[in-house]
Amino acid sequence: MYANSAARRLAGLVVVLATLAVAAPAVAQEDELKPPAGWQVRTDGGGHGGGDDMYFVEMPPGFHITTGPSAIFYDPGKTASGSYRLESEIFLFDPGGRNEGFGVIFGARNLDSDDQAYSYFLIRRDGSCLIKRRDGGETTTVRGWDQQDAVLTWEQKADDDATVRNALVVEVSDSDVKFFVNDVEVATVPRSELHTDGIVGLRANHSVNLHVTGLEITE
Repeated sequence: MYANSAARRLAGLVVVLATLAVAAPAVAQEDELKPPAGWQVRTDGGGHGGGDDMYFVEMPPGFHITTGPSAIFYDPGKTASGSYRLESEIFLFDPGGRNEGFGVIFGARNLDSDDQAYSYFLIRRDGSCLIKRRDGGETTTVRGWDQQDAVLTWEQKADDDATVRNALVVEVSDSDVKFFVNDVEVATVPRSELHTDGIVGLRANHSVNLHVTGLEITE
């Protein structure tokens, strides 16, 4: 079922990705591309909005993100609690020589204050995964960067492709949290080690160029 859904979204991206082979900042300056309604941006330094070197625009299907500083992107009304499944399909554009992480956040709260809290699941261009938890200004590494064959690396893309695609899934149950990339389980963590109930969103470390087809929650 998920594979069919991903295939439909991928088909819808053909035209979008063809037009985005150029740098995203130039594209994002076009008048018709607006920040997603209701969404907010918070950089790791605590700033909101990201500034002139941050581009976060609605580009159906989904959003396009080009970061300067590392940041999280979220709609305060988009929340999940209890047992749920969070999934997102992310396309990485040319990272140059950088090896920066990107992915999803969940269990977030107090994102407009100093005592912000959330968990996050990231991948990066070299095929590694990371699971961390943030509490205020401190972060805790729950599972450090770990190479996983399921993650498609930048080097694995076809020569004529402008992007590499990975699908991330977080499944929260009563006792644990399972993490998947491209339908392959890459980690299981006790629920007690993570923040799980709260806002869900996206995270991108500095200087990455992404297209995200969406952020879906199912019970």
